[in-house]
Amino acid sequence: MKKTARNNGFPKPPRSLSIEARRWWNRLQAEYELGDEAARFLLETALTAFDRMRQAQQAIAEDGVTVRDKFGQLKINPAVNAERDARSGMLMAFKSLCLDVEPLRDGVGRPPGR
Repeated sequence: MKKTARNNGFPKPPRSLSIEARRWWNRLQAEYELGDEAARFLLETALTAFDRMRQAQQAIAEDGVTVRDKFGQLKINPAVNAERDARSGMLMAFKSLCLDVEPLRDGVGRPPGR
């Protein structure tokens, strides 16, 4: 999808998204042409996965990467897998959107491909 000038006529974010995800929705809708239904579906899918990732990260922050089972043995917190899966889903949905990412600035550094 091509990068466009600010478009004030874009759809409002779904109410099911968090405030943080709604900000991303507005930012991406304003910056890119995401006018068709399929693109909006992919964006909603990506941002729903983003919210799940954030929820899992919060659970990990509260409970740690490992938890004790009923026998007192350490095991991986199930939220770690939930975070990984949500991140993977989010990245796949964003990749499917084919957003053009341009460098922030031209300048110092090696040119691409070298």
